Amino acid sequence: MIPFACIAPALPAFPLPGFDGCGMAETVLVVEDEIMVCELAAEALLEEGYRVLTASDADEAERILAREPVDLLFTDIDLARNTNGIALAHRARRVRPGLPVVYTSGGRAHLAHGDAVTDSVFVPKPYRLSALVALANDILRPHA
Repeated sequence: MIPFACIAPALPAFPLPGFDGCGMAETVLVVEDEIMVCELAAEALLEEGYRVLTASDADEAERILAREPVDLLFTDIDLARNTNGIALAHRARRVRPGLPVVYTSGGRAHLAHGDAVTDSVFVPKPYRLSALVALANDILRPHA
């Protein structure tokens, strides 16, 4: 388990096991205010070989997006400090138009099409970690 995920603000990327520095792994930003859920998602993606960054609210996520290359945004919708994953995704897409977005929520069964950014995916909680990893692979490594 990754004991420090989602606890401290602006965490560095987790090291990649076996990463030799010759290429860059895809980076997933996990935005989740429930510490255990964040840790589990981050650990599953890390084990798959992704570079993982975490944030507990939209403000922290935006600071990370401003300074780090991110290939996939995986965000809860209702976040800490009254921040919102839907608004985060819209702001992120203004800066990075092609950024893939996956939303999740335990309080909604679906996401209205007009609320979400285009070509995004919604995964209701609880989700299987294997399904999250498979979805990330489909989006970031479609021909692997």
